[in-house]
Amino acid sequence: MSTFQQPEPKDRPARLAVGVVGAGRVGPALAASLQLAGHRPVAVSGVSDASRRRAASMLPEVPVLTPAQVLERADLVLLTVPDDALPGLVEGLAETGAVRPGQLLVHTSGRYGTQVLEPALRVGALPLALHPAMTFTGTPVDVQRLAGCSFGVTAPEELRLAAEALVIEMGGEPEWIAEENRPLYHAALALGANHLVTLVAESMELLRTAGVEAPDRMLGPLLGAALDNALRSGDAALTGPVARGDAGTVAAHITELRKHAPQTVAGYLAMARATADRALAHGLLKPELAEDLLGVLANGTEGDAG
Repeated sequence: MSTFQQPEPKDRPARLAVGVVGAGRVGPALAASLQLAGHRPVAVSGVSDASRRRAASMLPEVPVLTPAQVLERADLVLLTVPDDALPGLVEGLAETGAVRPGQLLVHTSGRYGTQVLEPALRVGALPLALHPAMTFTGTPVDVQRLAGCSFGVTAPEELRLAAEALVIEMGGEPEWIAEENRPLYHAALALGANHLVTLVAESMELLRTAGVEAPDRMLGPLLGAALDNALRSGDAALTGPVARGDAGTVAAHITELRKHAPQTVAGYLAMARATADRALAHGLLKPELAEDLLGVLANGTEGDAG
């Protein structure tokens, strides 16, 4: 159950003309969610054919314009471009006079807080950082997935209620992140979500190599249970040969991986060492078993070097 209540009418943003700069996977979904809450998408910018198709699909009848034209029409502008492109975009929009005083500028980067919007702030814009902690597909299903999604929110104190109200209107739950903590916050999300995809993809490839016809069906219940247990119990949910100290089994894994998928060995060893450290620290791995296990992992590393 959400801990946030729908904002009182006095705290809700007025119905706004919404523009999107960067029709990647995120911007159109957020604009479509704001449209459901009564706001009005008025313009979107996108360069690639894929961006234009995405905008046409999720924001039909909304014109595709240049970034400057989007800002000219919009009260609230979603800056949904890659992290590395954001500082230059903001500076360019501010320098060319595209930003209006009182205009809400909302970026969705996890890495940055509101300091990246400083050039626009100097010309009177109102800065918000609203990062949805979700992976996007670029399809209408994203709008549904925003329900209950946490957003990392950073904003000046005087705009905090407005920022949280916008998140709630999109179906999300605001989580306040201090400006100085944004890079750490984003690193934590990337560590969990991005690396999870890599681990699952590698696991599926190995299962296919082992002759499993439907690795997705095999992994689904197992990974679902593991994720649920981890979220509920943290390190107490650790299981498997590393946490048990089964050095012989781990050695067999490394041998087979070197034979069939050598590109996965480094990742296996790194995760096994991290798992062993956490299992030891939480009393799950017995010290007398850890010595042999760590020796196997060290030998595995030496094999990589050779």
